[in-house]
Amino acid sequence: MKRFLAILLAYTFLSSTVALADEGMWLYNAPPKDAIKAKYGFELTQQWLDHVRLSSVRFNNGGSGSFVSPDGLTFTNHHVGAECVQQLSTGGHDYIKTGFYAKSQAEEAKCPNLELNQLVGIEDVSEKINAGVKPGMSAADAGQAQRAAMSDVEKNCSTSTGLRCDVVIFYSGQVYNLYKYKKYTDFRLVFAPEFDIAFFGGDPDNFTYPRYDLDITFFRVYENGKPAHVDNYLKWSPTGVSDGDLIFVSGHPGNTGRLLTMAQLEFLRDVQYPAALKYYARRIEVLQNFSKESEENARIAQENIFSLQNSQKAITGYEAGLRDKSIMDRKAADEAKLRASFKADSKTSGAPDPWNEIVQAIKVNQSIYGNLTYLERLRGFPRLPQLARTLVRAAEERPKPNPDRFREFRDSALPSLEQQLFSTEPIYKNLEIVLLTDALAEMQQSLGNDNSDVQKVLQGKTPAEAAKQLITNTKLDDVAVRKQLYEGGQQAINASTDPLITVLRAIDPDARTARKEYEDKVESVVRRDGATIAKARFAQSGFTQPPDATFTLRLSYGQVKGYEENGKAVPFDTNIGGAYEHSAEHSNQPPYNLPESWMKSKSTLNLKTPLNFVSTADIIGGNSGSPTVNKKGEVVGIIFDGNIQSLAWNFAYSDKQARAVSVDSRGIQEALRKIYGAGALADELMGSKATAASAAK
Repeated sequence: MKRFLAILLAYTFLSSTVALADEGMWLYNAPPKDAIKAKYGFELTQQWLDHVRLSSVRFNNGGSGSFVSPDGLTFTNHHVGAECVQQLSTGGHDYIKTGFYAKSQAEEAKCPNLELNQLVGIEDVSEKINAGVKPGMSAADAGQAQRAAMSDVEKNCSTSTGLRCDVVIFYSGQVYNLYKYKKYTDFRLVFAPEFDIAFFGGDPDNFTYPRYDLDITFFRVYENGKPAHVDNYLKWSPTGVSDGDLIFVSGHPGNTGRLLTMAQLEFLRDVQYPAALKYYARRIEVLQNFSKESEENARIAQENIFSLQNSQKAITGYEAGLRDKSIMDRKAADEAKLRASFKADSKTSGAPDPWNEIVQAIKVNQSIYGNLTYLERLRGFPRLPQLARTLVRAAEERPKPNPDRFREFRDSALPSLEQQLFSTEPIYKNLEIVLLTDALAEMQQSLGNDNSDVQKVLQGKTPAEAAKQLITNTKLDDVAVRKQLYEGGQQAINASTDPLITVLRAIDPDARTARKEYEDKVESVVRRDGATIAKARFAQSGFTQPPDATFTLRLSYGQVKGYEENGKAVPFDTNIGGAYEHSAEHSNQPPYNLPESWMKSKSTLNLKTPLNFVSTADIIGGNSGSPTVNKKGEVVGIIFDGNIQSLAWNFAYSDKQARAVSVDSRGIQEALRKIYGAGALADELMGSKATAASAAK
């Protein structure tokens, strides 16, 4: 513990004296207090940090959010909440298209498959995780010892506290923290606007600015069938933001690669990103063709298309960052300097070069990439085959001692896994057939017709024929069947003739082989040598950067600030009137068509009300839905995007043009009251308990 605190204090101090840019997705137990005070004259107190941390929440489907009333009211982005909105929709009630508003708590609709996590405690467990790592151990054995220790620490924590407990790896394994979460699984949809305003401008405007979006959704968390009472929630700012204001973002950035080696960055640039972009382009085309067949097809495929297009554009931006010569030259120079320091240090001069060790690990990763992608990770396989994989694996993994299991089947993870496995979310077999057809075709093309696992899956059929046979005849869309197979264990799985179980059972041995090779020869090596590099970095200059993002809670800060692009000033904010002007410029045609509710309400609105604004706060994917708060800890907005320049933040931060984009709290209030007739919800946000209580009657 003392070692970890020394590191944190060192890099917190150094970050405050070396750099005054707004860079950093900071750990809550190591915030850059001195840097913020030096630049903005604001002192972060522990009370402020604890309150904002406990008010923040993580959505298990990849987004962020926060509590915004004492009665469990929670908000996030529409594109984070859209999964629930679509699952609650039917052919006759398309809430993605029309929006949703529960005028009373009785009308709030329960989401079938979402989990909310509130971070309630952090503990350094580095010594416990590394206790089983002995001198001279191979990387594979050390990696297994660390994984086993992580599972045991998590189990002991969950058993003793009743919380969700996750060990989080920082600095490639130099530091391990135990994150303790209160978990909510009963939460219900309160409000969602129409897709046309939540994603106004569509894919053409995605990752651009100026923007005019109302990308919000409200839920309410329940406990024991009643709205949860929470002591920590973010109050709503009555005044919003002004140019130059200091703001904070509390959210869960997914992952960044700022501390990766050149070999790792080159693998992303040359292998992983190109493969992903090829997959996205192919899958989007498949879904668009499927959508053209009927209105119902378009409804059930819309969220998939949106998600893929968003990922496609994001990865395109990340790849561009790695093809930026100035960024890569700077990365290479920093690495060369650190390597020279490592070799010159008398304590490490004779040690194996950790950068070379990682180079060899990356070569292994590239050699097994096909099997790892298609057999182990099941790229493109839709929900039903994924459920089959979970059932097949559960039968073999659950009887093992907790430390010996795959990480996703450790005791502390089983409640969340079972929630996903037995979810009642709708499954559309016609969509499953289309998606599996595409996945099998890509698998066949990548691994080859003669590959034994491809032959086991296709069984002499074309991808389309195999997908139709597998999906049409499976019974895994029935929750009762899944429960029977899960509870029946290995005997039930071995006896099952369900076609998806049969196929996933057949390819599992080779999938496990690929996984073991990855864990032993790639993951464990990168963890061991990445930790060595982290130590070298600290020895050279201190940890002047927080660890790379891990979809865990971080605090970012910055300034409300416009920028210049192509010689023109881009203002820090937009307003509601601008949405109408932007729509008119495109003749109100999709994706610039404002919903009917907005067209009818125009005369009642204050068109000068701010709608979106930008800041220099450091964000990345996963921050969607993060509350943007002022110095008082009040909500002034909600992160929903970054501009295209911000995508390079995955690897290098710059505040010259890159910006985070938020929906303004004032625009949300104006829309709720004057467009959607949601005055009770707007009052609850402003703290009017009497009005909120009357809505529950």
